[in-house]
Amino acid sequence: MPKTGKLRRALLLSAVLPWLALTAPAQTAALPDPAQPAMLVADQVFITPDRTLVAEGNVEAFQGDIRLRAQKITFDQTTGTLQIEGPIRIDQQGDITILATAAELDRDLRNGLLTGARMVFQQQLQLASLQMTRVSGRYTQLYKTAVTSCHVCEDGRPPLWQIRAERVTHDQQARQLYFESAQLRVLDVPVFYFPAIRLPDPSLERASGFLVPSIRSTSNLGTGVKAPYFFTLGPHRDLTLAPYISSSTQTLDVRYRQAFRRGRIEFNGAYTRDDLFSGEDRGYIFGEGQFDLPRDFRFTFDVKAVSDDAYLEDYGLPELDRLRSEAVLSRAKRDSLFRASLTHYKTLRTSEEQANIPSGIAEAFYQTRHHPALTGGELRLTLQGHGHRRSSSIDGTATDSNGRDLARLTADIDWRRSWRLGYGILAEWELGAAADAFRAYDDSFFNEEVTRLTPRTALTLRLPMSRREAGGATQYLEPILQLGWRDEGGGSVVTEESRFVEFDQGNLLSLSRFPSTDAREDGLTLVYGANWARYAPTGWQAYATVGQVLRSDGDDRFTKSSGLSGTSSDFLLAGQIKFGDGLALSTRGLLNGSLNFSKAELRGDWRTSRSSLSGTYLWLGTDPDEDRAEESSELWVDGSYDFTPSWSASARLRYDISDARATRAGLGVAYSNECVTVDLSVNRRYTSTTSVEPTTDFGFTISLSGFSVKSGSKQYRRSCSKT
Repeated sequence: MPKTGKLRRALLLSAVLPWLALTAPAQTAALPDPAQPAMLVADQVFITPDRTLVAEGNVEAFQGDIRLRAQKITFDQTTGTLQIEGPIRIDQQGDITILATAAELDRDLRNGLLTGARMVFQQQLQLASLQMTRVSGRYTQLYKTAVTSCHVCEDGRPPLWQIRAERVTHDQQARQLYFESAQLRVLDVPVFYFPAIRLPDPSLERASGFLVPSIRSTSNLGTGVKAPYFFTLGPHRDLTLAPYISSSTQTLDVRYRQAFRRGRIEFNGAYTRDDLFSGEDRGYIFGEGQFDLPRDFRFTFDVKAVSDDAYLEDYGLPELDRLRSEAVLSRAKRDSLFRASLTHYKTLRTSEEQANIPSGIAEAFYQTRHHPALTGGELRLTLQGHGHRRSSSIDGTATDSNGRDLARLTADIDWRRSWRLGYGILAEWELGAAADAFRAYDDSFFNEEVTRLTPRTALTLRLPMSRREAGGATQYLEPILQLGWRDEGGGSVVTEESRFVEFDQGNLLSLSRFPSTDAREDGLTLVYGANWARYAPTGWQAYATVGQVLRSDGDDRFTKSSGLSGTSSDFLLAGQIKFGDGLALSTRGLLNGSLNFSKAELRGDWRTSRSSLSGTYLWLGTDPDEDRAEESSELWVDGSYDFTPSWSASARLRYDISDARATRAGLGVAYSNECVTVDLSVNRRYTSTTSVEPTTDFGFTISLSGFSVKSGSKQYRRSCSKT
């Protein structure tokens, strides 16, 4: 019995441990520690007279995350060979599974032969062969091999796709698959032939090679193919080159990414020669990055540049009408915030001249918070600077402002404190003052330095109330009243930063509803309104806000459609309803005294396990100050539906109700199963400008799962039934 126990251990160390090298990923290819606890289980274990150890009957060997199962293992200690009778199965954490009918291997399992073998990667990609050879503990060679990630039926029907090869070599250390004399077959029909091809195995996340190609057809560029190639430039960098060739364009798309110890960068761009701008170089470059610096500082940048106004539209890139490039240095701490930025704008709008818009903007912001023991509450100190410039110059006209450049410096002090009064009333008092200095340059009208001091104060009262209904639902009601005062002193200043004002729930109780501090509301104001909400145990919930601003003097700096012009503002109405079945509706509008809306918006979203539908309706009244001479009314709809676990469709529409025409529309159909994904789409842009014509864009992509292609979170299970 003692000798048998030693031989059991010898068999375990000779047979089980080398399998770790056979099945482990490359980063753990070294043999495990023999001292790691191990166990061998079998129905019978005995030693023959010629000193051969035999374990048979449901043989299982365990060590670490490796599990070896066989029907019989015979270990000849004299020759150092192992005879393993199947069915044989070796598993390691589900990453790689090897199945075989029989095996003959040396003591270390670094060399040997397996018959009727099959190798399965991550329970997805399987390689079935007549014979498998293990060489040098690193290479596994399979002969007469069929490779697929599709479900294989036992009735002999071919899978949807497969690769047939004379020989496949798996390099365990490099995690690569090398195919020789390979055919790609679809339903067992040969489609492509490759004398030799290399593909990564599914355990490798990054490997140089071709990515999924796509076919794109547009009305202005014709039909073309994009074939991206991925380069790994070390563990922290990569480069993707994607030639896009059609009858009308030769384009090279480029993407470069790099990760640093404390940050990352990514650049996307393209170089193009096409028939749309014959003889001209075209292209674009978008870049972004972020870095964590010492002392809790963070640096981010975002760069966007394009050769011409039509390039993004022509090549189906993000729909932008202005390009913003920005560099930001910031630091956010518990009681302080610092932010400095440099921004450049490039307009793509045909209605704007690049020289006449503020293209260069510099801003700095610093704020600290304090909690003085003498007065209580919170004290905020803020210092802010802003400057922008235009590349144009004035032409001498007295009212010309096309070349105006501007600089502004603001210092602000703000103290606020809250109290809980009787009957549940909450009171908040705000007291503060701001000092501003303005200077305009290259301007014939505003050419003097202006300073102003603006004190302010406000008292806000709230009365939050709640009520529980019999069915378990809870209602909340909060009336609000605010009395505020501000005195904007000094002379006339330029208010270019506050041209467009949005009146909503976020600034209902603000003493100034201008988006920037270059303009502030003046005089006495009274705000009244209420918040209401209801929450039910069934998941149904709703909230609503209503409010209005009354002021002692009107302010002509507010535009007509802002809802804030005159001494009485429009009524702000906003609300949302969420139903328990995945439906949500939200709306916001400004209702004037004549019961007409100057702005209205309705959003809806409905989601189920198989479908999704979202839509937005927007209506804007005429407002010359916001460059809107006519009413604007538009509808956006976007939806998708899963007909089956494999088939899905999507649609999107943008419709201009005012002009009674669609501006954009698109349809998409996708098929996905456990081994293939096919995506077909068509998009139409109906609008046209002096630089962009209406276009129709067709797209087609197909990808085979199993070779380091992410297949998403869906699980597909196909049946082998004939129906």
